[in-house]
Amino acid sequence: MKILKFGGTSVGSPERMKKLLDIIDPTERQIVVLSAVSGTTNSLVEISAKLLNEDKQKGTELIKDLHEKYNAFVAELLPEGDFREQGQEVVDYHFNFLLSLTLDVFTPIEEKVVLAQGELLSTTLYHVYLKSINVPSVLLPALDFMKIDEDNEPDIPYTTQHLTPFLEKNPETRLFITQGFICRNSFGEVDNLRRGGSDYTASLLGAAIMADEVQIWTDIDGMHNNDPRIVKGTRPISHLSFDEAAELAYFGAKILHPQSVFPAQKYQIPVRLLNTMEPKALGTVISTESEKGKIKSIAAKDGITAIKIQSSRMLLAYGFLRRIFEIFERYKTPIDMITTSEVAVSLTIDFTDNLNAIIEELNAFGTVEIDQDQTIICVVGDFGAEKHGYAAKVLDSVKHIPVRMISYGGSEYNISLLVGTGNKTEALRSLHNRIFE
Repeated sequence: MKILKFGGTSVGSPERMKKLLDIIDPTERQIVVLSAVSGTTNSLVEISAKLLNEDKQKGTELIKDLHEKYNAFVAELLPEGDFREQGQEVVDYHFNFLLSLTLDVFTPIEEKVVLAQGELLSTTLYHVYLKSINVPSVLLPALDFMKIDEDNEPDIPYTTQHLTPFLEKNPETRLFITQGFICRNSFGEVDNLRRGGSDYTASLLGAAIMADEVQIWTDIDGMHNNDPRIVKGTRPISHLSFDEAAELAYFGAKILHPQSVFPAQKYQIPVRLLNTMEPKALGTVISTESEKGKIKSIAAKDGITAIKIQSSRMLLAYGFLRRIFEIFERYKTPIDMITTSEVAVSLTIDFTDNLNAIIEELNAFGTVEIDQDQTIICVVGDFGAEKHGYAAKVLDSVKHIPVRMISYGGSEYNISLLVGTGNKTEALRSLHNRIFE
């Protein structure tokens, strides 16, 4: 069985939703994971924000505006008659439910419920459309088998235990439809895997049922060797290892949710990145294998804050770094990069909600310097210890650009550079010209 995930742009209009059958083979057993129609989640986020701020009038207006868009969507997607009525009933049900949430106290729990409506709408409407053209399918409710634990980590054994009976109950069914992104938490409440979570859903499902392959269908033909929005002449990468793909996804390659690589890697399920608009394009295959001896790609992650702690007490002291790291652990703030010297440590974070409190505690250790508006440039490839010349080529490419930090050797798959965000475009282009052209 294969898992096929389609993002918001792939189901962004009735025409695109209909064209999914150019890709989906109804004779092949597969689970199709759908995101919300493009723009829907943003609208639901805005609705939730208004209701949380007790602006119920504006929240109601936004709900009605989105309802009208879905009325038009149904009218174009489904032929007149019984199936049009079914589709309209689906839309009316969900939007009447949203309106009911404006009548009472609105909390973050209801916010998660609101955000789930986008995927519930897209999957149910697609199921009705398939019925209207006599394509058999079964709608699988993700809230019945997708779950996260008290640490917000997905519970794959739970998914296996609760999804398998659905599949066994329908042995003749070839096509199953389910929601990406949404799940239940350890309290049984509606929750989600956060933005980009439909990729994660697909990978988790692939791991849970030991699928033959996970396919992520987006609007770009695979992972490129640089950011095509900034650098001209980029090209898709045919093959990446799981480790290389994980580095690129985490450090800014938007095509893939950063966490979605890990379940597939753990269970060795190949992941294929493909283009809905160009289904015949080869895309990118992510697996345990990869081409050796070459640099694969460059990615950039914005919104980085660099923190430098300098202290003579660090000299020849043990336990110093542990005490610093414990501060970040207490404030649940992950560290991206780190470099050290005898009397100083520099590190980067991208979550700054607790920055002031962290700085206040770090001041007890020595002098603290902060640099905001930084970008991590990640160069990914085969950087094993036996390789030579690659690091020199990378650094030579940015010799005219101020570099705040360099991280090399922590992984066999990347060299990371920290530069001011104002220098990001020049750094990406210079690296591309030097490495790939």
